[in-house]
Amino acid sequence: MSDKTAVSTTDAPPPMPVFSQGVRKGNILQVSGQGSVDPATGDFVFAGDVKGQTTRVLQNIEAILKAGGASIDDVVMLRVYLTQREDFAAMNEAYADFVSTRTPSGVLPSRTTVFTGLPLPDMLVEIDALAVLS
Repeated sequence: MSDKTAVSTTDAPPPMPVFSQGVRKGNILQVSGQGSVDPATGDFVFAGDVKGQTTRVLQNIEAILKAGGASIDDVVMLRVYLTQREDFAAMNEAYADFVSTRTPSGVLPSRTTVFTGLPLPDMLVEIDALAVLS
């Protein structure tokens, strides 16, 4: 069995003290759910704009993947959590623009989208990722 290691980067917002930004064990990397926080300022950004939030969230995920030796193209599963069903189309548009340009293999990750409450009132979207490295 390989050791489990925390993955951390200043290019994504710091996690709460009860979990890691990401965890790698062997060739598997799990990225914790990310919100729309700018890592440079620590501020929540794009209030009320699900497209802007989706892009920021995916940028945060991409930074953690990179810190763990992976890329969006290594992602096999993304789980999307939305607060409002009406935001699905706008989220999906931003998601497609971001993910499709970062998957040179041509194989898009699997995805689940769930509608639920999120930790902060201004959060419209949260996404986590599971990557498998070669």
